Amino acid sequence: MTMSSPTLAFIGTGNLATAIVKGLLAQQAYRPSDLTCTSQHGVTAQKLALATGINCEPDLPRLLASADTVVVAFKPQSLAGADPRLAELTAGRLIISVLAGKKLDRLAQFFPQARNIVRTMPNTPAAIGAAITPYCSLRPLAAGDQAIVTKILGALGQHLPLAEEYMDAVTVVSGSGPAFLFEFVAALRDGGITAGLPPAVAEKLALETVLGAAKLLAHTGTTPEVLRDQVVSPNGTTFAGLQVMSKGQFRETIQAAILAGARRAAELSGA
Repeated sequence: MTMSSPTLAFIGTGNLATAIVKGLLAQQAYRPSDLTCTSQHGVTAQKLALATGINCEPDLPRLLASADTVVVAFKPQSLAGADPRLAELTAGRLIISVLAGKKLDRLAQFFPQARNIVRTMPNTPAAIGAAITPYCSLRPLAAGDQAIVTKILGALGQHLPLAEEYMDAVTVVSGSGPAFLFEFVAALRDGGITAGLPPAVAEKLALETVLGAAKLLAHTGTTPEVLRDQVVSPNGTTFAGLQVMSKGQFRETIQAAILAGARRAAELSGA
């Protein structure tokens, strides 16, 4: 059987790139032979290739020889030191960037001959097809390129075209958001243990409670405040817990975390 040449190349193979590759393969949007990857030192690329069956190619010219679309997924801080050959090697190709904080005009300096550049911010639930991925493009997408973007991002979950001015906030809310939720689940688990639950029970209760509550919120289409109030009884257990959260400025803390992340995204955009 004749193997196809890779048409989708990944430069960088960290956690997010790994999630994207696994999501694409799980949704059968691409075959393993359609994908190829490289990383700075080669170790993570080799690991991803072994785990998924995709190609690993350390040589940039060979990596990009047959690639029509290139996913740029190395660390955002590494953009300034990116291989200068990329400017020529990516000529005529569609660039899809997942670099947090890197604006389109900045990306265009490194990929000046790309036929178009798309800035995206998928999150790690991409690995199970449950991502939400806002995106914007340097120029209006041609029909063929829109189809490629929709194919890739659609395999990861939902996607949302959005003006670039919102992308720094998006980077934190949806990009960093899973980490914040994981931290909340860990806190809920630890609280259960402190209250006397066996660790395994506390962990299962925390996970399933958050999962079920999120499904309920999505199913009803109502606001979190309305559903919250449906749980609260005057002077009851939920009321007592919410009072502590209010005194600890729970919402203000989350807002401060979002703003801190957005500021960092803005700083990275100039790096």
